[in-house]
Amino acid sequence: MSEGVFTQLLNLACGAFLLAAVVVLWRRELAAIVRLFALQGLALTAIALLLGLHEDRWGLIVVAVGIGALRAGLLPYLIRRALKAFVAEGEGENGGLGRHGGSEEARETQPLVNVAASLLTAAALTLLAYAVARPLVELDPTPATRALPVGLAVVLIGFFVLVTRRRALAQVVGFLLLDNGITATAFLAASGVPLIVELGVSFDVLLAVLVLQVLTLRVREAFGTTDIDDLRELHD
Repeated sequence: MSEGVFTQLLNLACGAFLLAAVVVLWRRELAAIVRLFALQGLALTAIALLLGLHEDRWGLIVVAVGIGALRAGLLPYLIRRALKAFVAEGEGENGGLGRHGGSEEARETQPLVNVAASLLTAAALTLLAYAVARPLVELDPTPATRALPVGLAVVLIGFFVLVTRRRALAQVVGFLLLDNGITATAFLAASGVPLIVELGVSFDVLLAVLVLQVLTLRVREAFGTTDIDDLRELHD
């Protein structure tokens, strides 16, 4: 693969990676947010795969395949299954109409920050990431390090989603976006991580998602909602 083709494909994959995180702030339907997370997983897979092919590192290619299976396949499936359980339970509680419980659990009805302000914040966080990463890029201006601000921007956007969304599943997606950003930053800054390290991190993320899914299901069964503000009111 020539340097020019590699640079163009890497920039395309990084652009899709960042765009998926930004569009998450725009969409309120949790099913659409999960699909965007899966698409971002594919973009992350493409980043790792391109780096592995460009550097002829088979270990990195194996890591890319594992990332694709986990972050574009298994994790979205687990979140989608939990979402379907919430919607079905809400419809059952409302006589099969699904006007309140099911529909409310299926979308982020009232995020703490509205869509317009969220998109402006995403733009500001992206500019901040480019400003912070500039000294690092100047140390070794390769195609991979020039894309380093994308990973940092997704970390910041993921954290923003985590603290501004009210539905528990949306916060889980925010956590996973943050983790994707950290993984992309590691790939772009250091051309990937050892296979054993990536496997350990992936298993930790999978375990965390499974635990969060169980906790979210138990919260829904106990209180009838996964809205964090409603749970605070119950506490008060």
